[in-house]
Amino acid sequence: MERENQFIGQSGAFLDAVERTSRAAPMERPVLIIGERGTGKELIAERLHRLSSRWGEPLITMNCAALPETLIEAELFGHEAGAFTGATKQRAGRFEEADKGTLFLDELGTLSMGAQERLLRAVEYGEVTPIGSSRPIRVDVRIVAATNEDLPAKAERGEFRSDLLDRLSFEVITLPPLRVREGDIEVLADYFGRRMAAELGWEAWPGFAPHLARQLDDYAWPGNVRELRNVVERAVYRWDDWGEAIAHAQFDPFDSPWKPFTPAHQAPQTQAGGQAPAAPAHQAGIANGAASAQELDGVDDLRGAVDAHEKAIVEHALGKHRWNQRQTAKALGLTYDQLRHCIKKHGLSSDD
Repeated sequence: MERENQFIGQSGAFLDAVERTSRAAPMERPVLIIGERGTGKELIAERLHRLSSRWGEPLITMNCAALPETLIEAELFGHEAGAFTGATKQRAGRFEEADKGTLFLDELGTLSMGAQERLLRAVEYGEVTPIGSSRPIRVDVRIVAATNEDLPAKAERGEFRSDLLDRLSFEVITLPPLRVREGDIEVLADYFGRRMAAELGWEAWPGFAPHLARQLDDYAWPGNVRELRNVVERAVYRWDDWGEAIAHAQFDPFDSPWKPFTPAHQAPQTQAGGQAPAAPAHQAGIANGAASAQELDGVDDLRGAVDAHEKAIVEHALGKHRWNQRQTAKALGLTYDQLRHCIKKHGLSSDD
């Protein structure tokens, strides 16, 4: 497979999904892939195609959410010249393009009811009728679809056709989110880090400082593998010394003290109609990620919570400033002696 399309992981949940994919690949049946954003649904679709007997035929991808409802049917089934405004010439649809191969429908849950009805006919009878034509076309296409929505729940609410769902769910592969893939965050971070280091021409791979490795492992990763790759690659390219372990990563690329100011008319309003007061400085620090709820979980007493929060702030700032204590003290608004006291109090060292 291509360099960008590597399957990296060792957790049981991940390997089970890959194994189920391999077993389903040779079957001439539809497959539905379920997973959060960034979990690798398109990679699974490609694996289903490459390990099937159709591997030498086209793999056509269509993102159902990327097109307005009025154009989806034309994209899927094609159209004749003059079928609608702007249709100046005949155009084959994705079904015709994928003939003898695989059609991957991403974001399936966004399809309109009209498109679902026509898709059902195409799946059941192997025929598509271009818009503006009265003559159906026979196609031999394997359907692989993906979504991050709860399609059975949508079907119960009447928002998705139950008969189409039944036709597409011969096999359902549900991909685990990164946060439950035990041990995979470290493996993936190392892989993405080494790849970026090689791209930058580094002579060696220094790895991650232990405190940063813990932060990577503790983070919830709502964007899953895609988000992890961005965070790691950003941390590597911003690090100047490949001879020193990477000690800082910015999880939110939009986090900045110079964020655009929210206009007053968009700010929350009080009952009296005035603007709500700004959050206190210490709350702003918490919102900017100094200490997560996970770090404070299990700390019952106030002093323990404060100490844990203080340690996280100092540890993060030291990593960001590469253990330059004078710069760190200045950034935190502390004197040098106050910072030294915090370092000693929490048992921090540059080796961490």
